[in-house]
Amino acid sequence: KIAVISSDPGIDPVGACVGMRGSRVQAVVNELQGEKVDIIPWSEDAAAFIVNALAPAEVSKVVLDEDIQRIEVVVPDEQLSLAIGRRGQNVRLASQLTGWDIDIMTEAQESERRQAEFAERTETFMGALDVDEMIAQLLASEGFATVEEVAFVPLDEITYIEGFDDETAQEIQNRARDFLDQQNAALTEQRREMGVEDALAEIIELTPAMLVRLGENDLKTLEDFAGCVTDDLTGWFETVERKRVRQDGILDGFDISPEEAEALIMSARVKAGWVTQEELDALAAEKAAAEAAAQAEELAAAEGEDGGEALAGLETSSDSASGAPTEAGAEAPTEANTPDTDAF
Repeated sequence: KIAVISSDPGIDPVGACVGMRGSRVQAVVNELQGEKVDIIPWSEDAAAFIVNALAPAEVSKVVLDEDIQRIEVVVPDEQLSLAIGRRGQNVRLASQLTGWDIDIMTEAQESERRQAEFAERTETFMGALDVDEMIAQLLASEGFATVEEVAFVPLDEITYIEGFDDETAQEIQNRARDFLDQQNAALTEQRREMGVEDALAEIIELTPAMLVRLGENDLKTLEDFAGCVTDDLTGWFETVERKRVRQDGILDGFDISPEEAEALIMSARVKAGWVTQEELDALAAEKAAAEAAAQAEELAAAEGEDGGEALAGLETSSDSASGAPTEAGAEAPTEANTPDTDAF
């Protein structure tokens, strides 16, 4: 699989590589002893690029998780074997080309999964909020996925649901917050039993559930956590047998971006005395200044290229207007060899 793009919008990059009646690509195929070559258009949009890479399979739906570079692709039932390819070759090459982990499922499988998730959320709301099945199903059908969302969304997002007045919505939020308070109290007790220091819990962004996860991974002191790097928390990719394999991070499942993970680690380093906040601020200012300078250089270079193209176009127009075409390799007339018309 090869991804191609053209800087000239008037040129079809795929057609240019394929050639007239496939002549160009067929020559390559012949040199590769019949190995098939898929030429696809490159796209800056990850979803569109991955859909193109899975061709000739038709894609019904995609769901991206940019934090871990994983995408779920839904295809019609009859397209599953085509999307996967013989011995998984099509999806494997598409994954290598795009750099994303690709999970493929049929429309029937995706429907079953959505039904299972809906039933799971309904059960969660029934148990946590002490409501009947109908109210729990209404919350799940309106897109609420967790008790945290119910507890802290603006009240009007709950009263928007048909049949929910202000009093009912407020009662549901109160129950959700009470449940979370009880859950956090239990997790805090568990964290202390595991030996996770209170100093680590002083980092406000670390929730009780996160602290328990850290304790399970033997990160129990401020210094332990300060010694981590971003990949330790969010996960990373390794190449195993020419295939990108994702290694799980300690805080997988908490929806933490690499930037947020880095901020947590730096907060721990400040509290541990490894670095001061002033030093961090100075580094941030230097980074911002360097990025601004780089952007200014890129802008100046782009303006210079545009000016050069305009000047070249102006010179070409001037040459054309002179009505004196010059053959390749011929010297342009100068004052020394230009005939004196007055002498004739």
